[in-house]
Amino acid sequence: MKILHTADWHIGKRLHKTDLAEDFDLFVNWLCEYLNRNPIDVLLISGDVFDFSNPSSESRSQYYRTLIKLKKFDFKIIITGGNHDSPSVLDAPKEILNQLDIHVIGQMPEQFEDSLIPISSENDIKLVIAAIPYLRSRNFQRQFDAENHDNKQEAMKESIAFHFQETAKLAKENFRDVPLMGMGHLFATGASVSESERDIQIGNLAGLEASHFGNKYDYIALGHIHKPQRLTADTPIFYSGSPIPLSFSERKNEKRILVIDTEISFEPESICIPKFRDLILIKGSLEEVKEKLALVKNHHPLKTLIEIEMIEAVSSASITYELEQMIEAFDIENCEIVKHKVTFKNASEVERGVSTAESQVSDFTPKQVFQKKLEGSDETEDTKLELISAFEEILEELNYTEE
Repeated sequence: MKILHTADWHIGKRLHKTDLAEDFDLFVNWLCEYLNRNPIDVLLISGDVFDFSNPSSESRSQYYRTLIKLKKFDFKIIITGGNHDSPSVLDAPKEILNQLDIHVIGQMPEQFEDSLIPISSENDIKLVIAAIPYLRSRNFQRQFDAENHDNKQEAMKESIAFHFQETAKLAKENFRDVPLMGMGHLFATGASVSESERDIQIGNLAGLEASHFGNKYDYIALGHIHKPQRLTADTPIFYSGSPIPLSFSERKNEKRILVIDTEISFEPESICIPKFRDLILIKGSLEEVKEKLALVKNHHPLKTLIEIEMIEAVSSASITYELEQMIEAFDIENCEIVKHKVTFKNASEVERGVSTAESQVSDFTPKQVFQKKLEGSDETEDTKLELISAFEEILEELNYTEE
């Protein structure tokens, strides 16, 4: 059987007010062209289908349009929830989608057996998928209870490990000698991250080790980290990465899908996704910025987005004004400056933090805003960690009940 592993679609994502819907549509069109030439049996989507827990009507429409396009290829689709997804949003249409052979698990079922999806061919079960979504606080409370933050963090890791290992145990009991693939959405120790992976220090995303998955899986398809990579482990444990760049920190990442042919090996073939737009970061003095900006050209279907970081030795209002005038006059076809930042080396830390970074509240997640508020408080580090953990639980409850 051939299995395609992808994750972190983040439908509805905006990058500095630029809607990435076109980027995602171009990825889907490319994927359909690939599938025309290379048939598969199962598509795995390992979490973060949407960028927001309450996606807009446009984002939901794009999601359903994508599923309709993909179902033309007549394969099974398995979708699990991520930390950005609302379980109730993903699960709402699951009964209808099941009739189309699209299996959605937005939240962990009460019975672990219900996360096991057998894949049949010619009336024989050839493969079992353990579709485990992002695990939330309510999932952990069934197994563990911790009194303080340190214990809670360790208990969460043990609970995640329990979910993966218990599900694998049930799979081997119910489907003896059948290969087993797992799906997960979490942060694993050793993974290389970028600025766009939010909230990776608390709860589910607090650094699972490869050994926590146990030794019964033949392949584990992970989501959450946007850079494609393999974990150091005997079992093939892979992040497929996001199919499009979601932040400027991902501008140099090669985006990929992973394809596993179980008849050959559980080591996946890595397929490069073409680039649909450039993200360019220009750093240097005013003169260096001018020179680099003049060389910018668009080589891709979508508009090139540019961030500028001007660094000068001495604070100067005239230099800042000249940069702003240059940005205002910038007019290279199909290119746009979406953010700029000015840093003067002789400025104080306070000045650099307050006056030179062009940041907006919309650039941050609610948790990041809360963390910045805590930075100025006189609470102990332990208390801050407790407050962040409590804040995360409140956010989860709000996201869970808002639908």
